[in-house]
Amino acid sequence: MPLRFTLRQLEYLVAVGEAGSVTHAAQRLNVSAPSVSAAIAQLEAEFGLPLFVRRHAQGVAPTQAGRRFVDEARAVLHQAARLSDLAADVTSQVRGPLAVGCMTTLAQIVLPQLRRSFADRYPQVEFHQSEGSQAVLIEGLRAATVDIALSFDIGLPVDLAFSPLVSLPPYAVMAPDHPLAARASVAVEDLAVHPMVLLDLPISAEYFMSFFTNRGLRPVIGERTRDLALMQSLVANGFGYSIGNIRPASTSAPDGKPLCFVPLTGPVPRIHLGLTRVAGRVASRTVRAFVEHAQERISAETAPGLILRPRRPGDAG
Repeated sequence: MPLRFTLRQLEYLVAVGEAGSVTHAAQRLNVSAPSVSAAIAQLEAEFGLPLFVRRHAQGVAPTQAGRRFVDEARAVLHQAARLSDLAADVTSQVRGPLAVGCMTTLAQIVLPQLRRSFADRYPQVEFHQSEGSQAVLIEGLRAATVDIALSFDIGLPVDLAFSPLVSLPPYAVMAPDHPLAARASVAVEDLAVHPMVLLDLPISAEYFMSFFTNRGLRPVIGERTRDLALMQSLVANGFGYSIGNIRPASTSAPDGKPLCFVPLTGPVPRIHLGLTRVAGRVASRTVRAFVEHAQERISAETAPGLILRPRRPGDAG
């Protein structure tokens, strides 16, 4: 009996099962919600049983059979991906799907240039990107919805393998008229008495706060935000300083106002930017190609969209 469903329909099935919503699945897949709904309806008609229960204003829930079908569909998609990897290895070509996750704070600065140069080099690769917190990326790697993630080396569990690319020192981010902005460097003790705009992201916030707690200090937190761009604009408009390890090539906040980046002195730990994968999982040729490309593009000397070395006193920004 010929099969009357496609791998694309199975992909939609798995996405709905994981997201619990047709709308959210469509957003993740970058397709329309009616397309996803039609695919699910076609699969239900083909198999002759309901796969999801529709709940008004609450998304969908898989039926008992639906849960089994989602698990089997995920396995079929994994096997199909292995066939694509095998073809790439046999033909020595880099092609097929590649799902890259990226920390939200890095995505807008580093990922676009890195993706552009990789796509120009390997045009047959179907590049899919996603952004999220460290916890979201970890979940995606474990569920195999993300092949590899561009992230930091903080808060990583033992089942993930991290390959560092570059070390990132911490900076105090300030408006040019901040009392400490003219200094060549600044200590945590100097910052503690000034209002702080905390970039309040999971794991990252704990890292920033440890600078103070390790010295028995408590910062004066005036504002909290999980948005890097908003943090920069709040700082540029005088609502306080912030701390970060990402120094963009641009010295302007999103609203156009200038920012200063002053290196932190003392025993403040650096973090590393690198690539995270599931330990022990065999990497496809396409994933290996992305790793090699990232290693070429991100080093101690250069990284897309970033300034890696502190500028000398008197330099702009």
